[in-house]
Amino acid sequence: MFETNNSWETIVKKSLSQLDDDYLSFLLEDKTYFPNSDNFLNAFKTLPLEKTKYILFGQDPYPREKSAIGYAFIDGDVKNLWNEKNGLSKEVNKATSLRNFMKMLLVANGNLKENNTTKEAIAKINKEPYIDSILSLRDNFEHNGVLLLNTALIFTVKEDSKKHVKQWQPFIKKLLEQIKEEDITLILFGSMAKELQKIETVKHFKTFECEHPYNTSFILNKNVQKFFSLMKLLEKSC
Repeated sequence: MFETNNSWETIVKKSLSQLDDDYLSFLLEDKTYFPNSDNFLNAFKTLPLEKTKYILFGQDPYPREKSAIGYAFIDGDVKNLWNEKNGLSKEVNKATSLRNFMKMLLVANGNLKENNTTKEAIAKINKEPYIDSILSLRDNFEHNGVLLLNTALIFTVKEDSKKHVKQWQPFIKKLLEQIKEEDITLILFGSMAKELQKIETVKHFKTFECEHPYNTSFILNKNVQKFFSLMKLLEKSC
């Protein structure tokens, strides 16, 4: 029905069985949501359970079909990360959360000063040591053992975002119940992800909580900088 990596297959199948029957039928039959039925479980296809050290919970997929490819935070409409004139590429600047995340990493790496994260400042940075594609960023997340999930795995319209988050809660609850003995840290981005703390099983996990990267305060959050700088997410050698 929905494919995953073999290590996740049974876990995800049991988790999907917890979805409301009508909602599951919707996932099987509807053609308007995105990522589509072939792609909304992509995060479980490329990072095996045994290599998973973190699960990053964002909010919901990007509200653009080309952007939403089944990985939290990874914008499929982005090709290059950088632009010689404007620092970050046009596509990165369009994706607010990704743009702020990139700026946070550059501040954490010492490339940018906290009081100057302008495009002019970014343009002056030597990008040679850094990756330049969105898929390389995804790879670097996964090399660090980060499963890029969302609290809702699909998007239809913005007005239905909270509905989808609610519909996916039984899936997430069952997922966490099955892996609670694993040494996995939950990264909770924003208020919707923090709602997961109401799930009893979450107490078995270490958690890292912060505002959603959509907020500009994320860029200068010292705890965020310290947490992610250790992963060296922009470096080619990651």
